Amino acid sequence: MNLDNLLNPKQKEAATYLDGHLRIIAGAGSGKTRVVTYRIAYLIEEIGVNPRNILAITFTNKAANEMKERVEKILGASAFGATICTIHSLCVRVLRQHASLLGYPHNFIIMDEEDQKALIKKLFKEKEISSKSLTVKSMINYISSYKIAMISPDRALKMSSIPIEKTKAEIYQLYEDYNKSHAMMDFDDLLLNTLRLFQDNEDVVEKWSRRYQFVHVDEFQDVGEIEYQLIHYFGKQSTVCVVGDPDQTIYSFRGSDVNFILNFDKDYENVKTVILDQNYRSTKTILEISNNLIRKNKNRLEKDLFTEGEDGNKVVHYVGKDEASETHFITNTILDLVNKGEAEYRDFCILYRANYLSRPIEQDLISKNMPYKIFGGLKFFSRKEVKDALSYLRLVVSNDDLSFERIVNVPSRGVGAKTLEKIQMCAIDNHLSNYEALCFYSDAIGIGGKAKKELKNFVQAIEKARASIKSVEEMYDDLMKDTGYLDMLKNNNEESRIDNLMELKNSIATYMREHPENATLEEYLQDIALYTTQDDATSENYISLMSIHMAKGLEFDYVFVTGMSENIFPSIRSIEEEGDDGIEEERRLAYVAFTRAKKRLYLTDSQGYSFVSQSPKMTSRFINEVGRDFVEHVGTPSRFKTENYIKVGETPEEMIGDNEVGEWKNGDLVEHSVFGKGVVIGVHERTVDIAFNVPHGIKTLMSNHKALKRLAS
Repeated sequence: MNLDNLLNPKQKEAATYLDGHLRIIAGAGSGKTRVVTYRIAYLIEEIGVNPRNILAITFTNKAANEMKERVEKILGASAFGATICTIHSLCVRVLRQHASLLGYPHNFIIMDEEDQKALIKKLFKEKEISSKSLTVKSMINYISSYKIAMISPDRALKMSSIPIEKTKAEIYQLYEDYNKSHAMMDFDDLLLNTLRLFQDNEDVVEKWSRRYQFVHVDEFQDVGEIEYQLIHYFGKQSTVCVVGDPDQTIYSFRGSDVNFILNFDKDYENVKTVILDQNYRSTKTILEISNNLIRKNKNRLEKDLFTEGEDGNKVVHYVGKDEASETHFITNTILDLVNKGEAEYRDFCILYRANYLSRPIEQDLISKNMPYKIFGGLKFFSRKEVKDALSYLRLVVSNDDLSFERIVNVPSRGVGAKTLEKIQMCAIDNHLSNYEALCFYSDAIGIGGKAKKELKNFVQAIEKARASIKSVEEMYDDLMKDTGYLDMLKNNNEESRIDNLMELKNSIATYMREHPENATLEEYLQDIALYTTQDDATSENYISLMSIHMAKGLEFDYVFVTGMSENIFPSIRSIEEEGDDGIEEERRLAYVAFTRAKKRLYLTDSQGYSFVSQSPKMTSRFINEVGRDFVEHVGTPSRFKTENYIKVGETPEEMIGDNEVGEWKNGDLVEHSVFGKGVVIGVHERTVDIAFNVPHGIKTLMSNHKALKRLAS
C-alpha cells in the first residue's frame, strides 16, 4: 500500500503513527474520513492487526456505513471483522450480552422517539395532565437532559421548586418505572446502562477493553461526559486515536464539551497531535473569511485552513431593506444561475440559525415554482404507516405493550378505551403482557361483539407470522394482508402510504441481503431503531433548506446563510445564557455554515423589526469579523460601523443628527429621549410607528415631536 500516492504528508503521518495515542485535528474539508479509512487499512494490511481487534466509533449510521464501504473497497474481504459502528450500536452489543447484570433480559426493547411519545401520552392520560400545560416534546427533552446530567427522578423531585417541575419529576419517575418493568431502554439508557455496567463490573470492562487493540473515535469534538467515559473504558488497554475539529463543536445543548478534544493530551499520556489543515472543498476566499471569523475565538487550537485550489469569487453580503427583499435576492440569484446553465437546483443550500427563518423563503420558492426540500421534517421511519407496520413486526418478535396499544385497533376492530383497559387490567393481574393476556384470557376478559371476532383474527395473524417459514419480506407481505392493514389503505385510496409500505418491504429485503450472517427480523428492528436524523440520502434535483446544525458534515457548491442579524445569528438567547462560551459556540456555528460552501458563499440579512428577538434588525457582528478584503457588500448599507460590532442589548453607536426630521421612511434609525434607539417600521400622515428595544417594543408617535432625533444611516 503506497500511501505516498494516496495521502498528503500530514494525512500519511496521521494514518501511520502507532507509537502512542493520537489526536487528529481535522479542519473542515481536510479529508478526515479518508485518513481514518486508510489508517484502518494500514493496520490490517501492513501491520497485520486482526480486524476483530479494531474499533471505529462514529456518531451516525451514515458515517459508519461510509467508512465500512471505503475500507472494504480498499481491502476487500480482508476488512471483514472490524467493528465500525455508532456509539449506540456498540453499547447495544455490550448490553445484549450482559444486560442480565442490570436486571434486563438480553432481548430488551429499544425505544425510539415515537415510542417515547406514545408512553408519555399514556402517562399524561393516567395522571390527567393536559398537553396544553405540558407538552409531550418538552417532557421528552426534560427526561433526556436530566438523564444526560445523571440526575435521577428522585433527585429531580427534590430539586423541584414549583408545581410544574414537581409534575415533570413525577412523570420522569413513572417513565423510568414503566421502561424497567417492560424491559425497555431509550437511546440515553443505552449509553447510561453500559456506563453503569462498566463501573460496577471489572470483568466486563476487561473483556471489552482487551478485545480492541486500536480504538478510533470520529467527530470527537461532539462527545459529552457519558460518551467520553465510555470511550475511556473501551480503550483502556488500547491505542486510542481521536479525530475532530474543536472549531466545529456546535452541540453543547446536547452535552458536547469542546474541552474533551482540547485537553485530550492532558487526559491521556504519550499523545501526538497531527493537524490536517489542507482543505479540499472550498475556494481560498471562503477559507480566508472563515479563518478570519474563527480566530476571534479564544478557546481553540490554532490552525488556519489553506487550499491549493482557486481563489474564487468574493463572498457576497446582501442587506435587504426588508425581509421580502432578502428572500427575493436569494431566490432570484438561484434562478439566474440555473437559467444560465451554471448550476442545478441540487447545487444550492439555504442555511439558517433557527427553523422559523425558513418560512418566507418557502413562500417565495413556492410562488416561483422552484423545487425545494426542508431537511428536518417528517422522516421515512416516522411516518404513521411505517410506524404502524414496524409495530406489527415488533409484536411478532416480542410481546411489546407499546406496539400492541398502537395497532390493536388499526385498522378498526371495535376496541375502544374500555376494552383496552380490560385487557390491560387482566395483564397486570396475571403479570403478562397485553398481547399474552388477550391470547390466554380472552373469554375471561369479557370481550364481546365485533371486537371479539376481530381480535381473534388479529391474534391468528400474529401467530401465523411467528410460525411462518417464509422469508421475512414474504412474511411481512402476509402480515399486512392478514391484519387488514393493506386493505384499509386501499379502501381509502392511500396510494402514497401503500408506496411507503412497499419501500419498507424493500428496506427489509435489502437488509436481509446485505447481512447474511445475522439477518433476523430482530436485528433489523434493532438497526432501524438506531437510525438518526442525519441518515437521509436523496438524489433528486431540489434546493436544500436546513438549519446549520443539520448541515454538519455536508457540502454544496452554492451556500446561502440567511438571517445574519444580531440577536438572531448570533442568537441572543445563547449569549444571554452562556456568555462568552455562548458567543464562541455561535461563532463556531457560523464557521461550520461558511465552510459548507465549495464555490460561492452568500451571507444575507435585512432591515426591519424582529418579533422573535423583539428588537430592530442590525447586521450581525460576524459580517464585521470576516474582514473586508474578500467580501462584496450589496443592497442596503449595513447598520453598524464597520470597525465595531454590536454588543448584546445595544444598538450601534451612530452620530446623532439634528432635530430636522423631514420625511420619514421605513428603516430610518431614530433615538427617542425616553424610549432610546429604534427603527421606523411604518409611516403615516402625521405619525410614525417605531420599533424600540425591549421592553418598549412598538410605539406610534407624532412624526415631528421634539423627543425624536434622526440617527445617521
